[in-house]
Amino acid sequence: MNRNEFVVAIALVLFVAFVLGWFASWLVHRFSRVTVSDVAELEGMAQALHDAEEQRDEAIAYLHLREQELQAKLSSTEAELRATMEGLREARQEAAQLRGYLETLNA
Repeated sequence: MNRNEFVVAIALVLFVAFVLGWFASWLVHRFSRVTVSDVAELEGMAQALHDAEEQRDEAIAYLHLREQELQAKLSSTEAELRATMEGLREARQEAAQLRGYLETLNA
């Protein structure tokens, strides 16, 4: 093998290596590229996630508002109960006094 044949053989080997590398690169990009439908699907999923987060935030705000309303209602109900119990206690005392008074009149 003389010098010219060696140079041609090396050139052919390098060219084949280049072509194989380029083909492998093309295959990798071909199979890993993102299609328009994939992008649309990702955008749809992102929008659905955003909507779900908004609904969650609204639900949390509603729950806090409802909890405050129920807490206020509970406080007012407890106040009414205390007032009713106090009135009942006074009515029992008055009834006991009236019974005592009637017993002293009847005796």
